[in-house]
Order: sequence, then C-alpha cells, then structure tokens
Amino acid sequence: MKRAPAWRLAAVLAAVLAAVLVGCAQPELRGTGDLGLVVERAAGRVKLIETSGRTALATIAGLGDLSHASIVYSRDGRYGYVFGRDGGLSRVDLLLARLDRRVVQAGNAIGGAISQDGRLIAVANYEPGGVRIFDAATLEPLADIPAAFGDGTRRAKVVGIADAPGQRFVFSLFEAGEIWVADLSDPRRPQVTRHRDIGKQPYDGLITPDGRHYIAGLFGEDGLALLDLWNPQAGVRRILGGYGRGEEPLPVYKMPHLRGWAIAGGHAVLPAIGRKEVLVVETAGWSEAARIPVHGQPVFVIAQPGGRRAWVNFAFPDNDTVQVIDLPSRSVVKTLKPGRAVLHMEFTARGEQVWVSSRDDDSVIVYDPASFAEIARIRADKPSGIFLSSRAFATGF
Repeated sequence: MKRAPAWRLAAVLAAVLAAVLVGCAQPELRGTGDLGLVVERAAGRVKLIETSGRTALATIAGLGDLSHASIVYSRDGRYGYVFGRDGGLSRVDLLLARLDRRVVQAGNAIGGAISQDGRLIAVANYEPGGVRIFDAATLEPLADIPAAFGDGTRRAKVVGIADAPGQRFVFSLFEAGEIWVADLSDPRRPQVTRHRDIGKQPYDGLITPDGRHYIAGLFGEDGLALLDLWNPQAGVRRILGGYGRGEEPLPVYKMPHLRGWAIAGGHAVLPAIGRKEVLVVETAGWSEAARIPVHGQPVFVIAQPGGRRAWVNFAFPDNDTVQVIDLPSRSVVKTLKPGRAVLHMEFTARGEQVWVSSRDDDSVIVYDPASFAEIARIRADKPSGIFLSSRAFATGF
C-alpha cells in the first residue's frame, strides 16, 4: 500500500487542529490597567474589580487577617502584594484571579512597599518590630532589619514605610521617635541611615510624589517631621508646630492617614489630628497657608487628578459623609452621603471615577466626580481599602 507524502499528512493534521480550535472557547485576553482590588476586611478576601465597566470580576480568598490591610502592585500591574495584620504577605494574580503565593513572615504587620525596580518587597512589622525584605517574584526572604533602639534590647513598631528613588525604603519607628532610610542596592546587605530624635510617636508617613521629601506625622506632640532625601545630611526638620490637636483637643477616634494627603499646585492638603479642619500647606517652605472647616475629623484627604479638588472622609461618628473641597477657593463645594462607615476612596488614574467603600452597607460606590452622580454600586463584604493597579506606576504607593 502506497503511503501518503509527509507534507500531505502534515496538511491534514493542521486542518484537523484548526477545526478543533475553532470549536473551542478561547480565553479572553486583557491587560491589567483597569483592574484593582478591594479589601473585604472581615472575610480575609479581596474582590477583583475592573473600572472600564465598573464591575466585580472575582473574589479571592485565603488572605488571613485583613483588618488593617494595604496593597502594592508589581511593575507590570499583574500582581498585587497584600500586607495583612497577621503578618501575612500574599501575592495575588489579577489575570488568573487567584492567590499565587503566601507567607506569614511576622506576628503583626502594618503595611509594605515595593522597590523602585519592582524586584523587592519590604514589609513593616509591629511584632517583631522591624522591616523584612523579600524577593518580589518568589517571596524568598532576603534581609531582616530589626527596629532596635535605645540600648538595643527594645524593638519599635515600624510605621509609614514608603519606597524612595535609588532602591531605598524610608520608614518611622513609633516608640523610638526615629526615621530610618534603608538602601537596598545590595538586597542581602541593607545599608541603614538613622535619624534620631525626630519627635514623639511618629504614627504614619508619606513620600511626596516627586520622591524628594519624606514626612512623618507625630501623635505625641504637635507638628510633623520632614526629611529632604536630596539633602539627608541636613537632618530632620520640624514643620507645622502647633497645628495638631489645637487649643481644645477633641477625642481622636481614628488616626488620620498621611498617605492620603492631597498634594497639588504647590500646596499640600492634609487632615488635622483632633480637629474638624483640613490644613493647607505651601510646599515651597512647608508653612501653613490656611485651614478649611469640614464636617468632622478627617481621615483621608485625597487629590482628584488634575489638582482642582480634594475629597475628604471622616472618623466616627461622622463617617457616613464625604466632602469635596475646591482648592482654589478653599471651600467645601459638595457633601455626599455614600453610606455607613466610609473607610476609603480611590480615583482612577485620569480622574473620571472615584471609588468609595462603605463598610457597614457592604457596598462600593462609584461616583462621577464632575457631576457627583452615583454611576455604580457593587456588593462587597465589609469593604475597606480600594487599591487600583495604576498605583504600580507611582512612587510612594
């Protein structure tokens, strides 16, 4: 029997394969630029959302204690790194909607950051106090920076960790009253510069969008501590002395988050501790320019892209309210009532949407910031933090 030529057999097999593939459902291809994660704090889960159609795509479980959780993203936006209160560090795959890797690296963690080149993850720990460095691809531990102070036997809680240019991480030590800068050019041998006596009880910190200034809020005294990373030899400078609790301090029900500062147009807009005010600070000399009365004690003050407006949410008992401030006139132009216990807000990268979480109404609400109209409402289980993948491309997030 005569055998068919090899080329003819190959052609037949190719035709059969093509027919099979036509009959199969092909996976939908997509990028990550419009994706994000919403923390479902009570359930130890995150909800995967997309902002183009304003929908929820999936729920990813098994992330541990998320009662105080934050998220940073890989440089390609595919992976979210979730820092849990139980010391868990979890890597979530946004495209496959699944937990990719997880390690429990400490007893109590408060947040983390990703390095400038995207290769390192730093986790800030309460217990034991210090910072631990991991390989972003494998979560392999690379270095441990104990937050030892005084005679070296005590460890401080680490707060306000942020990435800085030059493969550096900057963070504050709560009990020690110090700011440390860790150079991770050699990931296994961190070089740490310590700035001591910066003020009492730094509770949070931020780095300005240009990566130049690191600012720590002080809970133990009025004022803030500022470190110029271009000129670190000048030491830490105290700014805004006397602003904090004011002459008649109010009970502080929830600490404001400096990471939510609005910085735009040569000014910073920030929450005042224990005051129903938002402070306006000129960033050229870091001096107070104005105070804006608001509905309650501010928690987050976030800038709308473009810098014209800032959105503010509040601590209990006023946490059902969001106010919008027009920065040129320094006045409140809109008051919204999204739901009970508004915990977080996040703008899309170009500012056409703002996402707001209402924990006690189990909802995430999406607003059009131009008209203030509600354009979507998504069911979520006790949502708190909202983290969009556009954070992958910004310093300090």
